[in-house]
Amino acid sequence: MTTTATDPDVVARALPEGRGRRRRGLRLPSPKLGVGLAICGLIALFGLVGPLVVGDPDAVDNVGLAPPGGGYLLGTTQTGQDVFAQLAWATRGSLVIGLVVGLLAVGLAAVFGVIGAYAGGWVDEGFSLFSNVMLVIPGLPLIIVISSYVADKSIWLIALVLALTSWAGGARVLRGVTLSLRSRDYVSASRVSGERTWRILLVEILPNLVPLLASLFIFAVIGAILGEAGLAFIGLGASGSWTWGTMLFWAGNGLALRLGALWWFVPPGLMIALFGAGLAMINFAIDEIIDPKLRLQTRAARRRWRRPSDVGSSGGAGARA
Repeated sequence: MTTTATDPDVVARALPEGRGRRRRGLRLPSPKLGVGLAICGLIALFGLVGPLVVGDPDAVDNVGLAPPGGGYLLGTTQTGQDVFAQLAWATRGSLVIGLVVGLLAVGLAAVFGVIGAYAGGWVDEGFSLFSNVMLVIPGLPLIIVISSYVADKSIWLIALVLALTSWAGGARVLRGVTLSLRSRDYVSASRVSGERTWRILLVEILPNLVPLLASLFIFAVIGAILGEAGLAFIGLGASGSWTWGTMLFWAGNGLALRLGALWWFVPPGLMIALFGAGLAMINFAIDEIIDPKLRLQTRAARRRWRRPSDVGSSGGAGARA
């Protein structure tokens, strides 16, 4: 007896395989990417929506150092300020600094690294010399000197200073990769065929640099958030604005650790750790996506981790048999 595509048995046997194919098609390239995006997405959502629903973080109440509960989700500070409201505004401030520094640092690195390497000649030499000079200048002392001479430091000024001191390393990396791509056959063919320079950069070279630019952006964001937190903790952060660093600064000045007010300084530190971990997972996932050898090593490591449990279960089944 012949079967047709409409037979129930044929359809039943085909459904699981088809669903499996659809699930594999929707699966992310790396589990780290999904976890990292989830962590960073939730924190970004909190920083975007949180300040719209909480009260004034500078509002003072007569309930000082109140533990979480009683109308205050994360308790209050020594002067009666709502810690949860401060955390919401601080999340937005730190994310703004990280985003601005990431975009500016990657943009400057692309200009001095990619354009200079493709142009060659004196343009490349001048851009490379300037990048080397910025690379040897110690970033943190320069930031401290600039911040100490400016009385009213806004979030934008801190972000600008951090970006100007963090792009040179990325420019050197992009320059080396662009020099390699410039000699490829498809780039030479585009140049010989009379393609415009901007089109070769945008269509032929830039797409090959996207994973590297993403990694540089992630590193710049992490460095900016940690750098701002360090500056704020020593009293050189943005004045009149809330960030994770300023929360830690005021918690340290208020002797939160000595008074046992864990709800005051643990939330901003935990947010820094979680956001940094999320970005690190995304960066690891990018490395696995662009490096086939690393992806194969990760898959082999997962199989080795799963193998002992399989062996143990099969051994137990054999013993029972």
